Amino acid sequence: MIAFSTLLLVGVGQSLIFSYDQVRLMNKKGVMSRRATIERETEDEVLFSCDELRFMSADDVRKVANEIGTPAYVYDAGSLEARAKEALAFPNAYGLTVRYAMKACPNGALLKLFDKMGLHFDASSTNEAWRAMRAGIDPARISLSTQQLDDDFSQLVELGVKINACSIEQIRAFGRARAGESISEKNIGIRFNPGLGSGGTSKTNVGGPASSFGIWHGDLDNVKATLKEFDLTPERVHTHIGSGSDPEVWVRVAKMSLDLCQKLGPSVTTLNLGGGYKVARMPTEKATDFYTVGTPVAQEFEDFAQRTGTKLHLEIEPGTYLVANAGSLVTSVQDITSTKTGGAHGEGFDFLKLDCGMTDVLRPSLYGSQHPIVVVPAKPSAESLNTADYVIVGHCCESGDLLTPAPDEPSVLATRRTVLAQKGDFAVIESVGAYCAAMATKGYNSFTEPPEILRAKDGSFHIIKHRSTLDQLLQNEIQINDISAVL
Repeated sequence: MIAFSTLLLVGVGQSLIFSYDQVRLMNKKGVMSRRATIERETEDEVLFSCDELRFMSADDVRKVANEIGTPAYVYDAGSLEARAKEALAFPNAYGLTVRYAMKACPNGALLKLFDKMGLHFDASSTNEAWRAMRAGIDPARISLSTQQLDDDFSQLVELGVKINACSIEQIRAFGRARAGESISEKNIGIRFNPGLGSGGTSKTNVGGPASSFGIWHGDLDNVKATLKEFDLTPERVHTHIGSGSDPEVWVRVAKMSLDLCQKLGPSVTTLNLGGGYKVARMPTEKATDFYTVGTPVAQEFEDFAQRTGTKLHLEIEPGTYLVANAGSLVTSVQDITSTKTGGAHGEGFDFLKLDCGMTDVLRPSLYGSQHPIVVVPAKPSAESLNTADYVIVGHCCESGDLLTPAPDEPSVLATRRTVLAQKGDFAVIESVGAYCAAMATKGYNSFTEPPEILRAKDGSFHIIKHRSTLDQLLQNEIQINDISAVL
């Protein structure tokens, strides 16, 4: 079992110590379950040593830290290529388009790599679509599904970007633009909320009645009426139920989505089932198997064709699956402190402080997400056989800047077992390729953004984004020379 030795639940006016099993047995209201025991996935504790690095060696880590500095994101081209090949082999009945959900990690170098592999792209804002085109992506290979359809969408449509309307109002906006002759395209995609959702946490569930994403399936008649009003033709149906979704739920949603295709009519030739495939970041986690989830869906497509005469093209939109485990953050141990001295027996923690934090890896603070963290001694000869249990925290002046929370509990401290660390050693946070650099809390505590580096298949390192500077952070501020004028 991963070594979460002790946990601290931060409450109002009090601190409570729980074991890892006790936190796992709590219900959502914090009440202990009646179950006295819990089945562990494995009895062995996992020590995150240098042997557990995903794609770098300890020498690679030292090279990045010493030559480029820390913190620094590193992406592995070989891993990205392998995941893309897996996605392109997704089972399908009548053709497949794999769209990279670029919000996961939108660096232009990664977009170019996936473009060369034959992937298309899913943008979640008009700016993301423009960003992809600046990286050299053909607009015809970009699909836009967005919560906020900005006015410049009509320019994107004329360039060839495909639009999936995510609300009735977005259908109307598309229709008004066509009526006003800002666009000539009449074919449109419709994103539905199929009524069922699933995600790793409630914050990553984007389906069901508690989600605002997509048009509620019960509004189908309104969709048809609006399409008719503006003389628009639905050519795609799009659904997406969440990140880290349950494979069984995903298959169920596929069936519900096929029903929506049939009800919209034979003009629909493509069904996009989104992404959200689970990845195994931690040793105890299980990743989605594409063959397992894709095979029954391919059969559903064949059954649909026999029933309706329409052979639907399948689209999927993996993001996390493609990049999560292909990214690492190389950091430095900038301090070590303890609250054990002089305390009651069993109280207190040893804290490992890194030179990164929620500014760079927000997921643990936001979701209670788990990431492997490997301590790498600064000098090869200094590697110790001794281990220690640390609460690993970030550099922000923020009690929530916690890199080792309990699973799905961002406010609960958990210790992580590593080799004994010294100030000046390095620590690699693994599985940060998705929703880390892309979700960085830019400028908090005036920390700058780390550089991004691509590790080539031959082992060489290439900077694909420079470290930002304080000057860049301040460049849009306007100084008032005489502040007394506003008082």
